[in-house]
Amino acid sequence: MNRAYKSIFSILFGLQLFSCSSIVENLNVDPNNPTNSTASLLLTGTEIANMATQEGMASRLTTIWDGYASGADRQWLDYHNYNVSAGVYDGDWNLVFTGTNANALLTINQATALGNRKMAAIAKILRANALATGTELWGDIPFDQAGDITKFPNPAFEPQATVYTKLLALLDDAITDLKSGVGTVSTEDIHFAGDATKWTQVAYTLKARLLTDTKQYDAAYTAAQTGVSAYANSLYAPHGTTTNVNQNAYFSFLASSRTGDINAVGAYNVSLLNPTNARYRGNAKTIETARFKFYYLENGINSPGKIEPNTTAAAGFFAQSASFPLVTYQENILTLAEMALRSGKGFTTALGHLNAYRAFLNTGGYITTTYLTAGAYKYEPYVAADFAAGGIENADGITADNALLREILQERYVSFYGQHLGWNDERRTRTEAYGIKLTPNTGTALPWRFIYPQNEINSNPSTPKPVPPTFDAPAIYK
Repeated sequence: MNRAYKSIFSILFGLQLFSCSSIVENLNVDPNNPTNSTASLLLTGTEIANMATQEGMASRLTTIWDGYASGADRQWLDYHNYNVSAGVYDGDWNLVFTGTNANALLTINQATALGNRKMAAIAKILRANALATGTELWGDIPFDQAGDITKFPNPAFEPQATVYTKLLALLDDAITDLKSGVGTVSTEDIHFAGDATKWTQVAYTLKARLLTDTKQYDAAYTAAQTGVSAYANSLYAPHGTTTNVNQNAYFSFLASSRTGDINAVGAYNVSLLNPTNARYRGNAKTIETARFKFYYLENGINSPGKIEPNTTAAAGFFAQSASFPLVTYQENILTLAEMALRSGKGFTTALGHLNAYRAFLNTGGYITTTYLTAGAYKYEPYVAADFAAGGIENADGITADNALLREILQERYVSFYGQHLGWNDERRTRTEAYGIKLTPNTGTALPWRFIYPQNEINSNPSTPKPVPPTFDAPAIYK
């Protein structure tokens, strides 16, 4: 775990001790209303913990298992080859359950006691985000009994399908709280300063993500229609330039604590975006040079002479102060595109959503302006003929619907760079005819899941036994 996360853990540990004491001692006594202050501090701490959850092993390991980057040295070469022991997952399991879930529950309890439904709603969304990541990566996880170590020292694991149902209900509960208009939240919310509209849209996009995971495609389309409607409403993790305090966690790892451990040599995503590669996804209507340079350095600074993730100051996707995507417009509009096609809304509707996203990219999208030079990017709208047999997106003569689906899945993959969402999609569509088709880094099988952490195996007799291995698919993918 890198030094930035150690600093976050210190903050969260202090917040937990303070908050637990405040719950039972002198609640509502101080005339300066410390209860409100405590809830505010807890909310901020929960947001920081969720940021760390999404930027930790959840993204870094799946990045090398999903073809975005390559493990190159020390233990990361072993991870690249799927040799990961249970102890490696201890820190990220703690981020999900101790860092985010426990603090979210404390925030919800205190905000509810104060009658602050907006604050409770935000904490519920953060809890859902973290626990969704937990079940996506590990499968069955504790839910109802997680977060109260006194009452439930050995929290029971619940089936993955049950967890998904409860997460969707939690998000619905949060949306209801937000729509009530009751409560106030300000700068303690480091993402949106309490903007209820933005948080409501994030909740709906998270709902669409969960429904997509479980192949409830019609319901996912409905949820995404009320999801993140503009790039400015996207949920990003903010970062700064102070070492060990607020810098981008990927930057801290790649450019500071573990230089050279991860590069992008041979990465599948590189082959899609590099104009010199035979697999390049560009065509007469698409130029990917800007996005390629935004994502990668061809002559690395951390791995000299090798291609690597771009950590260039103020410009690269993983720059020191670069915000990290959590729940975005990119995800939502591409969910609308895929779900429209899968749920029977029709080719034209699906293509319309894809072209709306391409129009966004054609204005620069989320790419740093440094790389938006003349001729470096182009995303002209597609037409139906492009997906007909022999069209620029259908050289192999498959059906137009399948050609469009393939393009949407590839666009989702490219756009989810750095997040574990790309691995969600790859696993969801692995057995289908079209999608991202990866070659294993070693052997003949691709990994399916994270294994349960060693600390949980040792301390919680409720942990599933035998422990499911890396190559055993979670329930939603079977």
